[in-house]
Amino acid sequence: MAFASKSPWVIHYDGSSCNGCDIEVLATLCPGFDGERFGVINTGNPKHADIFLVTGSVNEQNINVVREIYDQMLEPKVVVACGICACSGGVFHDCYNVIGGVDKAIPVDVYAPGCAVRPEQLIDAIVAGIAVLDQKSAALAAARKGA
Repeated sequence: MAFASKSPWVIHYDGSSCNGCDIEVLATLCPGFDGERFGVINTGNPKHADIFLVTGSVNEQNINVVREIYDQMLEPKVVVACGICACSGGVFHDCYNVIGGVDKAIPVDVYAPGCAVRPEQLIDAIVAGIAVLDQKSAALAAARKGA
């Protein structure tokens, strides 16, 4: 594990979901499933976050908010699409205002499908996100060293 990934902070955004995945995200970070054993801490400030957990689909109302939160995060950053709605639009993909999954607005590094996504699956996705964070951190360090 690199320095940046020893205690990754996550920010969670509900992008128009049914709240099933939101409840599972919070359950993942609570003592029952203990996501904090990986050093994961939930924050409300994008500037402090390393991993962006997004639930729900992207629509015309929230696409700019999703992009704004993503843009406010510092490099390196990882995006995890939590739940089938965040991955592809889910059961709402045919709705008039739904654009699709989170990848229609910002680049997604890890997909965690499910309806609702289980805490065990979220933990696996966060751990996979930590590995991606390590890779991005090493690439950023190499780019700084070479510049």
